[in-house]
Amino acid sequence: MTSEGLFIGLMSGTSMDGIDAVLVEITDGHARLKTTYSQAYDPALRTKLAELASGKTESVDRLATLDRAVGLEFARASNALLLRAKLEASDITALGSHGQTIRHQPIGPPDACYSLQIGDPASIVELTGITTVADFRRRDIAAGGQGAPLVPLFHATQFGHDKQRRAIVNIGGISNATLLKGQEVTAGFDCGPGNTLLDGWIRRHRGVDFDADGAWSAEHATDVALLNRLKTDAYFSKSGPRSTGPELFNMTWLNSHLEGEESDGDVQATLAELTAFAISDSIERCEEPPEALFVCGGGARNTDLMRRLHARLNEARIRLGTTDELGLAAEWVEACAFAWLAHRTLSGLPGNAETVTGAEGPRVLGAIFPA
Repeated sequence: MTSEGLFIGLMSGTSMDGIDAVLVEITDGHARLKTTYSQAYDPALRTKLAELASGKTESVDRLATLDRAVGLEFARASNALLLRAKLEASDITALGSHGQTIRHQPIGPPDACYSLQIGDPASIVELTGITTVADFRRRDIAAGGQGAPLVPLFHATQFGHDKQRRAIVNIGGISNATLLKGQEVTAGFDCGPGNTLLDGWIRRHRGVDFDADGAWSAEHATDVALLNRLKTDAYFSKSGPRSTGPELFNMTWLNSHLEGEESDGDVQATLAELTAFAISDSIERCEEPPEALFVCGGGARNTDLMRRLHARLNEARIRLGTTDELGLAAEWVEACAFAWLAHRTLSGLPGNAETVTGAEGPRVLGAIFPA
């Protein structure tokens, strides 16, 4: 039986800046956004999460306490969303929680691959009283996939169009793409860095969390020599199922390519150009490139990044837009996807696109924690 109604989606990405919470109504498998709420992490919690993710802290006690702390934060965000929507827990069919990714290691011996998201689902259920679906990635990995990207089927349902080949690109910390022909997923993959390097560099040199509107990168010029060094990373030439994260694209990786003579502003501009390259190149290498590309995620609001991406796609005659044009605001797409995935889980329907992740077949994703 198909489970429909009101669902909550909770998402925190690799930037670890906070939690996006959405209330969506799902009818005939299609999600309609109704209410949104965003909750920043306390700076001390964010620091602890970053340290854990970087490997600087590998204590079991630290992992367990942060798992519970993140679960409590996700629950508070859910309750705040309900308050804003003037609804009760009993009005909600279920809640889908992505959790906070701490480590994503999809490559290696099959029995050693994993993806770890924390955010104790039991705590979420106890504080919200809402059936919670969580831990979406591990079933796909157990089936031989990479556990990412997990949004392509949602993209297909929400944004597919019979008369236009489309690409949906999420630019979060990491950028990922879904290629659509009608409502068929023809390809999907992580392109490479999205905002993660841009955010890390401006945080280091200007003490702010992100480059608002791409203003700093827009003031400076691309360092072509640096860009060419960055582009030599083997990830950018991979094909087939592929996913990545800040385990690869981080400040240590960037430092290994710097020669010490680059200007800070030019590095920021170069990182913006690298993100545009990673997206456009991976899209153009597909067997059947799209006619139009629609961006979602925080990167959709970075004017300089969008300008750079437009310049590259224009050469390939691919139109650039955002998912705002398709009826869903760019910054809320991923959170909506996890509400939709919760709906799929409760309906006994697969949530992965096996041609994207490399899994042995379609799988029902996630673990259910009943209210």
